[in-house]
Amino acid sequence: MSNIFLDTLQGKNTNRPPIWFMRQAGRVLPSYLALKEKHTFWQMMQDPELAAKVTLLPIEDLGVDAAILFSDILVIPYAMGMGLDFTDQGPVFENPLLHTDDPLGKLNPQPEKLEYIYKAIDAILQTPGNTTPLVGFCGAPLTVMLFMLQGLGTRSNFTDAERFFFREKVLTRKMAEKVTELTIEYALEQVRRGVSAFQLFDTHAGNVPFSYYQEVFMPSVQKIADAVRQTGTPFIFFPKGIGTGIASMNHDVCDFLSIDWQTDLYTARKVVDKNVGLQGNLDPRVLFAETEVIRRELHRYIPFYEQEDKWIFNLGHGLVPGIPVENVKFVVDFVKQVHWK
Repeated sequence: MSNIFLDTLQGKNTNRPPIWFMRQAGRVLPSYLALKEKHTFWQMMQDPELAAKVTLLPIEDLGVDAAILFSDILVIPYAMGMGLDFTDQGPVFENPLLHTDDPLGKLNPQPEKLEYIYKAIDAILQTPGNTTPLVGFCGAPLTVMLFMLQGLGTRSNFTDAERFFFREKVLTRKMAEKVTELTIEYALEQVRRGVSAFQLFDTHAGNVPFSYYQEVFMPSVQKIADAVRQTGTPFIFFPKGIGTGIASMNHDVCDFLSIDWQTDLYTARKVVDKNVGLQGNLDPRVLFAETEVIRRELHRYIPFYEQEDKWIFNLGHGLVPGIPVENVKFVVDFVKQVHWK
């Protein structure tokens, strides 16, 4: 059966862009917040039936065109032997690697610790009546390693971990390689379980100069991308904050490039390889505004789609807590109902 999200990924013509949101399986949905009152984040992630329910809530409540697995980018560190807890303030590691004498030696892959995620994928895809494509994902090595080294960070600042990157470049590369090995195993098992597409999140890609990123972390991104794409699964890459580095994200790297809200979508289309589709990039904070303000912002995308139909409507980052759910639904309805061409 034809699906607008899959058709767009495959380069087929559609009458509108597909729409889904990063961080759509929580944060703003009343149905999710009600579940959160009874269960912790960890409990929902580790219970396959609950994880499946949360994953599919945005389909039921918002009408988006794709689901994204309810999980977290830090499950790889957890599966490498790092004690992890999800608190109200964010994810916290028992012993961040900066506080150890041998950070590389502390990375001990235990892939069996990811089994609960695969069971969640099974539960999602076996849900009666569900035909919505499922997007699998994981965190990219740079972003994951910032948390592994420093922990939660201070106001999203990872100064100590970044200092480590520059002081210990060789060790950083070796750690990235070890993280990449388990990440590939994790990604391929998601594909084997049946995800329709895969997105690699590098939400802190802009924390280092692009020259450093290209030298130390891009080889890992390429390996993950190659492994996923060799299965025939579409690969979406989200390097938030990478700036002009998007010009280097050609079709060898990804099928679709997710553009952050700092980068103008028209500019991105001019500099990104024409064979690469785009995703994004509405600033999620716009959704705090009145609907008429949101409508004007959405109308800016219509001329873009008239000249570029290899595009998936999404945000330039994830949904922000406190956004009125009715505004999110307004965006979905707009995308589905407006005349795009």
